[in-house]
Amino acid sequence: MRIAHLIIAHKNPGQLERLIVSMKHAMFDLYIHLDKKTDIASFRHIESHENVYFIKNRIECNWGGYSIVRAILNSIEEVLNCGKQYKFLNLMSGQDYPLTSTGDIYVYLSKRLNNSFVEYDTLDTAWLEDAVTRYEFYHFTDLKLIGRYFLQKIVNTLMPRRKFPLNLSLYGSNRSTWSVLSVDAARYLVSFVKDNSKLDRFMKFTWGADEFLIATIIMNSPFKDKVINNNLRYVDWSGGDAHPKVFSKDDLSDLIKADKYFARKFDITVDEEILDLIDHKNKVSLRNNFIQ
Repeated sequence: MRIAHLIIAHKNPGQLERLIVSMKHAMFDLYIHLDKKTDIASFRHIESHENVYFIKNRIECNWGGYSIVRAILNSIEEVLNCGKQYKFLNLMSGQDYPLTSTGDIYVYLSKRLNNSFVEYDTLDTAWLEDAVTRYEFYHFTDLKLIGRYFLQKIVNTLMPRRKFPLNLSLYGSNRSTWSVLSVDAARYLVSFVKDNSKLDRFMKFTWGADEFLIATIIMNSPFKDKVINNNLRYVDWSGGDAHPKVFSKDDLSDLIKADKYFARKFDITVDEEILDLIDHKNKVSLRNNFIQ
């Protein structure tokens, strides 16, 4: 069983390489989508690592823009067409990091071959009630246009609220972007968007679509009953900010108690010691398992 890990990255080549090294496993392939705005030259050396590949069809990504979803979908399609056979496709950010050994990750997934791991809120939560504004209003985040936000305000003042183009129940959360999909679910996701060009056109003017579109499509699909509402990673949104907490060495005990396979987010320009501590913990755990 091979697993493809798709990493969406845009900065910190040193941190990305460290993530690559931490994810080494004989049955893992790692694919990197590097934001097209980012000069790839300082990242090229990472491709020298075994089973590491750069996505060729790079997309210029804007925070909150549909461009992020497009980067994910294009990258998934490229992975699916690479000629290798996978059982899972794990969507990661460049600021994720494993909290356990790659062997533990592999064993866990190998026992759940038909499942996907997508985290979402229930339909009556405040997050989803607020999320409808992400598509009801026009969002010009991806437009390369001077004064685009002023124009956006005028358009939303004059135009009626938009209606979602398909009869789908809405799913999502601020934890929904990064997930582990069975390869069949991943293939369905890409095909669904390609087959519904009206949806693709509609989504170009949404905001934060990565937090609801993938979950919505999968949870309205034949794969719904195989979805486990757990994306296997620990993310701390307790600060109430637009971004999750960046972990430091002071968070080690919380990361261990979380009992997850991955966490985000980390930033070596803020605190690299936390990654040293996690690596040490994983090595001790691996050694203890070997002794047993």
